[in-house]
Amino acid sequence: MTADLCPYLSFDGTAREAMETYQRVLGGELVLNTFAEFGMEGPDAQRVMHGQLETPDGIRLMGADTGPGMGFEAAAGMTVCISGTDTEKLRGWWAQLSEGGTVQTPLEKQMWGDEYGACTDRFGTPWMFNVGGA
Repeated sequence: MTADLCPYLSFDGTAREAMETYQRVLGGELVLNTFAEFGMEGPDAQRVMHGQLETPDGIRLMGADTGPGMGFEAAAGMTVCISGTDTEKLRGWWAQLSEGGTVQTPLEKQMWGDEYGACTDRFGTPWMFNVGGA
């Protein structure tokens, strides 16, 4: 048996912009489905009911706008963590995802020898990056 762990991110009307940004930064194929595609009408019909990004690096992110009547709650107790050894690529991702967001810990060398940083992007998604030696 195999299993995959995949963050499923929630947004309050910004899922399309967020998921398209993550695709631009991380690459890969993005599929977005709206509530309208499943028969919903009205002002929330064009919100994203389900989005999935699959990147060439093996990262899978899913996300959606909060459904009608569900109420939105920002991420609590969850952070998307990306670790790797491709310093240039990970530093580039960090720069793009932290831009316009809030940096809690700048991406810099830590006592354990790796570069580490933590931020919350402009869509409210918390990220941690750990860039290890080759």
